[in-house]
Amino acid sequence: MKTLTIKNTTHANATLISNDFIDHYMVSANGEFVKIYLFLLRHLDDPCSTLSVSRIADYLNNTENDILRSFKYWESKGLLALDTDAEGNITGICIERNPILSTQETSPLKPLRQQQPEATSNIGKFSDGNASSVKPSKAIPLNSFRAQKELKNLYFIAEQYLGKTLTAIEIETITYFYEELGLSADVIEYLLGSCVENGHKSIHYIRKVALSWTKAGITTVEEARLLSANYNKNCYTVMNSFGIKGRAPAPSEITYIEKWSGEYGFSLDIIKEACDRTISVIHQPSFDYADKILKKWSENGVKHLQDITTLDQAFQKSKQEKKSVKPTKSVTKNLNNFERRSYDMDSLEKKLLNTN
Repeated sequence: MKTLTIKNTTHANATLISNDFIDHYMVSANGEFVKIYLFLLRHLDDPCSTLSVSRIADYLNNTENDILRSFKYWESKGLLALDTDAEGNITGICIERNPILSTQETSPLKPLRQQQPEATSNIGKFSDGNASSVKPSKAIPLNSFRAQKELKNLYFIAEQYLGKTLTAIEIETITYFYEELGLSADVIEYLLGSCVENGHKSIHYIRKVALSWTKAGITTVEEARLLSANYNKNCYTVMNSFGIKGRAPAPSEITYIEKWSGEYGFSLDIIKEACDRTISVIHQPSFDYADKILKKWSENGVKHLQDITTLDQAFQKSKQEKKSVKPTKSVTKNLNNFERRSYDMDSLEKKLLNTN
């Protein structure tokens, strides 16, 4: 009897995903991390695959740091193992096809308030002048399974970014972002990453950024990314106009920049004009001097560069008018200051006649 050949075409162009992954891992993971994990599954055991961290980043429109963070995250969850060389570079990835769920993954955690009673006991100390006007965009009970999973993940990610074990204050602050400010786990993760990448690991600085994002109504990573891009652009333009290179703006300088774009509502071209004029007049960078210029423009209702030109023309016209009108000095002689003399006119006349 002739041997039969059976071909399977059912899954010829498909990637199988474990139900355990969907039920227990996907729901609490960052969306970008899920995308990267699915991409790895797609290329699992592909003999033609020539993947690298940079290639994955280019293909998925991510940074290499995003890719490496996702690898570390899934490694912490036991879904993959990383092979590295002597220098710490990733040389291989082993994906666990059927991950074994831990006890924490299969059963709800104890309420966070019981585990860390201090986590919200001092929330009030995080409420400053800016926070009083900030209202949370959502309220997720901390004792819910979803909140427990997301916060646990955020603590882990924060430790990776900060490169150390979190202190009680740092744990409280992250919990505050989540519960009181109502920022989503994705937004908080992006907040941590963007601050650290810009050289700011202080939890107090990160809190200020979180408050400003909440005040601006940020609810998604895309909105946060756009706001961060505008913020970075403003800082770069100001520092470049002042000729300051090789460092990020100091907190006091950031306060000025935020004031100019926020309180005054000036566009970047007007702010740059004030910085340029500062250098032109005093020949050195001065945020205080530029602030005085911008404050004056704000009081005069400047909205566009043309408005500044109009103010300049009005100032020059007023200056010329003052020069053209020169006050005349009237000199009056007080005759009373001179000694009066009396003359005998008849005697003078006789003298004149005798001389002839």
